[in-house]
Amino acid sequence: MLSFFSPLFIILLVLGVPIYLTMGLTSGLVFASEGSLVPLAQKIIDELNSPTLLAIPYFVIAATFMERGGVAKALINAATAWIGRVHGGLGLVSVLTCAIFAAMSGSSVATAIAMGTIMIPAMLRNGYAPSFAGGILVSAGTLGILIPPSLAFVVYGVLADASIPRLFLGGVIPGLISASMMGLYVYYFSKKKGYVDHEPMPKAEKIKKTVVAIPALLVPVVVLGGLYGGFVTLTETAALSAVVAIALALFVYREVQVRDFLKVMTHAVRSAAAIMIIIAMALAFGHLITETGIAQKTLDFVESLNIKPWQFLLAVNILLIFLGMFLEVFSILLIMVPIVLPLLEPLGIDPIHFGVMLVINMELALMSPPVGLNLFVISNISKIPLAQVLRGTMPFFCLMIGLLLLVTYIPIVSTWLPNLLMGPG
Repeated sequence: MLSFFSPLFIILLVLGVPIYLTMGLTSGLVFASEGSLVPLAQKIIDELNSPTLLAIPYFVIAATFMERGGVAKALINAATAWIGRVHGGLGLVSVLTCAIFAAMSGSSVATAIAMGTIMIPAMLRNGYAPSFAGGILVSAGTLGILIPPSLAFVVYGVLADASIPRLFLGGVIPGLISASMMGLYVYYFSKKKGYVDHEPMPKAEKIKKTVVAIPALLVPVVVLGGLYGGFVTLTETAALSAVVAIALALFVYREVQVRDFLKVMTHAVRSAAAIMIIIAMALAFGHLITETGIAQKTLDFVESLNIKPWQFLLAVNILLIFLGMFLEVFSILLIMVPIVLPLLEPLGIDPIHFGVMLVINMELALMSPPVGLNLFVISNISKIPLAQVLRGTMPFFCLMIGLLLLVTYIPIVSTWLPNLLMGPG
């Protein structure tokens, strides 16, 4: 089985077959060669029969309605009213509102699109260099998968059988550090270039714009407060976020008309279905990894090297950064977790710490050429050439490397808050 598996997987990957088909075809053909697909099918069905996985479509629906429903505009208007006048005000507004939107949507792409559509034209009108404006949104958009709730943490939690609430908490401090580093760089660069965006706004106008944004600002408080207060489960939290997002889009900000409801919902369901298909194929791939003995052979090989945990984490980071240049983020997650997960316990690595490290690597993948999704999304919606967007992104990429090293080698950055609020894992 093993001799058939490796060449087939590599050939399909090199040929550019989509990763979910690569995993699914490899798993199906290997098990078919052994005589029966029934054990594989049963394994997939058992794993998909999970309340946790039900959270994913709800989070996708919430992200879609928030992206299109006026939530972004309300947040941006409120943030601009208070900090728009300082050096790089619009850039700082972009970082701040991306962080807040991330705490509602769980999606990097949704965050980048929702904020970039509004903020990049505003920055360009105020004289910002196109590369700088694009780089801010590419980078700040990645906060969507680090600050909870996060689809990436949900998928990792399912694959690694790790506590998703603990993973959410693990992403809070790194997410705040990341947003702070981006904001400080935006301020420094903007002051150097003399970017000042707005005249003072009357206090009454500031208060008015803030009041309009209050319903949006309450979303993460209600949703995450319910989860950690013990009032709702993860799946109920996701469902609640979807209901609140729909209500805001239809009845509060009214950016989605009733006649458009089915169209937006159809788009959300399609996106959710695509993610669920990928997860199903990843579960099949994980079962194959176990049955072929690859996980055990990898563990034996690593133990024979007698490497230390810090060396292992360094090697994993280098590999993930390399893969991030060629594979989209969920592909990296789905390939790496089944192979690496059995190595964590023998090396004494906390799966929550590793999960946060993995998601930061996924953020880097969103910013990495040639297939970094946020690069293409921002270039497409702003009409800024991809090369310019990439140039503006590089300083933020270097900052994220610094964050990755911090989280990798100081685990308490990602484990302190979960241990404080939920007890030792």
